[in-house]
Amino acid sequence: MFDTLLIANRGEIACRIIRTCRHLGIRTIAVYSDADVGAQHVRQADAAYPIGGPRPADSYLRGDAIIEVARRAGAQAIHPGYGFLSENADFADAVEAAGIRFVGPPGASMRKMGSKAGAKELMSAHGVPVVPGYTGERQDPAHLAREAERIGFPLMIKAAYGGGGKGMRIVRDAGEFAANLASCQREAANAFGRDRVLLERYVERPRHIEFQIFGDRHGRIVHLNERECSAQRRYQKVLEETPSPFVSPALRARMGEAAVAAGRALDYVNAGTVEFIVGQDGDFYFMEINTRLQVEHPVTELVTGLDLVELQLRVAAGEPLPAALSGEQPIVPHGHAIELRLYAEDPEQGFLPGSGTLERLRLPAPSAHVRIDSGVVQGDTVTIFYDPMIAKLIVWDVDRAAALQRMREALAEVDIAGPKSNVAFLERLVRHPAVIDGSIDTGYLDRHLEAFVDGSAAADEPTLLAAAVARLLEEEQAAAGLGAAQDPHSPWRRADGWRLGHPGKRIVALLHGGRRHELAAHGANGCYRIEAGDTTVEVAGALLADGVLSARYDGVARRHRILDAAQRLSVHDGERRVSFEPAPAFAYTVDAGAGADRVLAPMPGRIVAVKAAAGAEVAEGDELLVMEAMKMELTLRAPCDGTISAVQASAGDFVEADAILVRFE
Repeated sequence: MFDTLLIANRGEIACRIIRTCRHLGIRTIAVYSDADVGAQHVRQADAAYPIGGPRPADSYLRGDAIIEVARRAGAQAIHPGYGFLSENADFADAVEAAGIRFVGPPGASMRKMGSKAGAKELMSAHGVPVVPGYTGERQDPAHLAREAERIGFPLMIKAAYGGGGKGMRIVRDAGEFAANLASCQREAANAFGRDRVLLERYVERPRHIEFQIFGDRHGRIVHLNERECSAQRRYQKVLEETPSPFVSPALRARMGEAAVAAGRALDYVNAGTVEFIVGQDGDFYFMEINTRLQVEHPVTELVTGLDLVELQLRVAAGEPLPAALSGEQPIVPHGHAIELRLYAEDPEQGFLPGSGTLERLRLPAPSAHVRIDSGVVQGDTVTIFYDPMIAKLIVWDVDRAAALQRMREALAEVDIAGPKSNVAFLERLVRHPAVIDGSIDTGYLDRHLEAFVDGSAAADEPTLLAAAVARLLEEEQAAAGLGAAQDPHSPWRRADGWRLGHPGKRIVALLHGGRRHELAAHGANGCYRIEAGDTTVEVAGALLADGVLSARYDGVARRHRILDAAQRLSVHDGERRVSFEPAPAFAYTVDAGAGADRVLAPMPGRIVAVKAAAGAEVAEGDELLVMEAMKMELTLRAPCDGTISAVQASAGDFVEADAILVRFE
């Protein structure tokens, strides 16, 4: 076994690898960009070295710089994690040529499998069913357009290298093809360094089911069963689980045999994932092979009891797979595991990636049923340069229904302040019938997104009252001071209107969904008469302790979880959370129409295309600019009909959030 390992990655996967290395007594070396100077993987590693600027091309994609650090640090092996250089055959070869072991398959296997185009051709030659398409090297737009017409619509454009939902587009008619091709190629080049694409016929309402395979250097290759990854938004996996609720034992056996056959055809070594498109009739087609560890590998670990990173390291060191993985008997999963990806993004604004300081980050405590994989802690910054994942939340229980309930309970404990997050979206997801009954397909979220993102939902009366009572109790605790809080007879605990600056009637103002709510409260110490419009409610026995509010409202006892931060108050009733912003009792409102004469940058990023010019007449919704942030392209459109007076950005410019990009007359 190695005694020193360099991790050519960042974030949660780097921290995950470090955790296993500590268990094995392996010294870890991290690398970091200028944007990651204070990152957790840098703090947790035994040593860390800088490798360049914040953009991936200037740091985490610099294979030469990473190998040089490995030499200087005395690393005997390099683990690439996932993303970045993990499926780059040239990097794998360069590592081995430097006398360092690459923790993954050899470059020769990657060249056949790491390219989606090459892998598809190989599988077809070995009898694995594939979806009709084009995987050729000729990439000029005119030729690709002709191939698209031959294949027929709808079809999918996919980056030939990489993954993670980047560089993928569905095109439903020929008129949409050219624009989608150009956008896909730009996104692929930025994320993976190569703009080659492939085309394939789009299978309507498919499921995404993948098989974990593992091969050692002694000729043994096995599969560790499937992972269901059909809950996706824009091809980005949102929920992963194992076992699949769709796969029967017979289908599992057939798909598992196909996955192992694919590996045997290449004498595959180390961890890999064979991904299949599965039709509603159970027919399956090869989609791609990822020659690396997957983001969702923890669910496999929880139901098998295996540490896949440890297996990777042992196989890379030349050890055989353990006898329990002989392949002679199928792996029997124990229980059910589910993973969700917690992101800094705003579902109510088209899942716009977020950035900024995590002013508050509270996650459920790890246990036998809950696992947290994260690369950030409270106070860290989510930057604009990388994937905005905050954490992976993984749960395990004896069956699927119990695991789903575990996940609901775990999500209720999550509290994030700073950048927007997708936690409320995830809470709706795990309660949706399509997830509960296991019928969801890869396009379901995009077809029914309004069922999961409902920013216009009004706060109901119980939730609004709970928020007001929580604010009243917190104000009293803050104003009373420690001594008054301990003395129930202190006059400073009274709220009957006698003392200066504390009238008997208090106004609680809360903002939710752009609407201002004002409630008038009389009383103190957990007993209040609250007036909300024409409604009056008597509150008694209110107690806020350890983030839980319990009280009686007109005699009916209710319990809410209170997630409180400096500028935000969230109330959770056990099924959903509603967030409020505390507001002054008296405040002015801003004209809702203000700002319609300009287009602002929604977040920091780089301008990749300008499609507008000064003097042009545009209609509401017309494309004006395309910007790239966190490896995703965002199209900025005209907010109204009008004439452009100035365009204040050019292609290639880096802009800050709220920068004025276009002005209207």
